[in-house]
Amino acid sequence: MDMSAIAARLGLSGSRPVVRKAAELRRLCDINFDSSVLGIGEVCKAIICLEITATKFQVIFDRSEAVRMSGMSEKAYIRSFNALQNGLGVKTTLDVRELGIQFGCVRLIPFVQKGLVLYKERFLAALPPPRRSSTDFGRQVFTAAAFYLCAKRHKLKVDKLKLIDLCGTSSSEFTTVLTSTGDICFDVFGIAKEKKDPTSIKGNRKLLDVLPSKRKHEDDSDHSDESSGDDNDDELDLPTHKRHKKMEKQAYNQWKSSVISTNKQTKPAQETSSAQLQEETARRRLGSTTTS
Repeated sequence: MDMSAIAARLGLSGSRPVVRKAAELRRLCDINFDSSVLGIGEVCKAIICLEITATKFQVIFDRSEAVRMSGMSEKAYIRSFNALQNGLGVKTTLDVRELGIQFGCVRLIPFVQKGLVLYKERFLAALPPPRRSSTDFGRQVFTAAAFYLCAKRHKLKVDKLKLIDLCGTSSSEFTTVLTSTGDICFDVFGIAKEKKDPTSIKGNRKLLDVLPSKRKHEDDSDHSDESSGDDNDDELDLPTHKRHKKMEKQAYNQWKSSVISTNKQTKPAQETSSAQLQEETARRRLGSTTTS
């Protein structure tokens, strides 16, 4: 497909310098290496060249439409994009100052720079010595993540999707770097609401102690001495509807036992009264026979 036709479908037909530079990059790809070895087709190669050029000229580029046109998944497209950038040697760097100017957050620049330095130092300190030399912090996703977290901490609105497109990464990778950066440098990038532990809050401590998973039981010796107390604890462990059912069953058993005990008490009295009645009837019959 012609470069101009692809640019028109991506909304770049009005930017002729972008189209000319993208065509030049495409010719460099054909000369320097075989892109088919990397799994990059001709259409995808043209789209990636257009995106690289549009980023360089600071022209808005629709990444989602580019991924759809390439016929690849987002992760595969990003891998191909990074491979082509490295092969051409035109990998762009994301400067903190440019981000601050572009998003209107110039006052965040010193905080982001300080946070990035701390993140690199703490991240390297946590790694074993053999792996420290191979760690690459030159990727744009680290700068973008630090900038986004700083803006969020200072309650400034930043377009997350636009930031992901600028650093040329996927949303899942960006989220992973955000989590890592926030955990390692919480004093610089963290937000208090995200780091609160429910067990450290006095208002929630009693509530957590009521839960079955959080309640601490005593030793078996104490259980043997305080069996009645343990029964009450077991009842508290049950859910509400099961507790009600158990209480109803206990009330029914008490009523049943009281009825049975009452029947046992009234039955001997009935037997004695019937015996007395039979005896009196027999006496009357015997008296009537003697008189006759």
